[in-house]
Amino acid sequence: MAQRTYRTDQIVVHWDSERCAHSGFCLRTLPEVFNAAARPWVNVDAASADAIADAVERCPSGALSYERLDGEPDETPDDPVTIVPWPHGPLFVRGTVRILDRHGEQFPTGPRVALCRCGQSRNHPFCDASHAEVGFTSYPRVISDQRKDAESPADLEPR
Repeated sequence: MAQRTYRTDQIVVHWDSERCAHSGFCLRTLPEVFNAAARPWVNVDAASADAIADAVERCPSGALSYERLDGEPDETPDDPVTIVPWPHGPLFVRGTVRILDRHGEQFPTGPRVALCRCGQSRNHPFCDASHAEVGFTSYPRVISDQRKDAESPADLEPR
């Protein structure tokens, strides 16, 4: 799989195609920098290093990462680790985690990773967006006190 690097004198952006879950957060956050139809698809000259770093940190799969060359801090992993089951999609994990295969070998990770929940990824344990192809559905939610104490559906406020 492809790994690409895009550089200015202020920031270096790395892209790992094997980790990309095609969520499109980067495209929607900073379309002048991230444009899947353009070649190269990342134009680091089109925005400030701060804006690019912010967009990269929204990438839930960790396929995008960055290094600051201008003295500003690099990304700080979440502490504690957070895990968000995305509706109809992967587990978005943020923070420092170790992911091991059954032999104890460590998968490369970073401060963000998207883990497959549908079981159909061709890149296990990582999400590759196969959930969209197979029609995976899931409505993860916390069972609130309001739900626990409800006597009928009328007692629940819609979400």
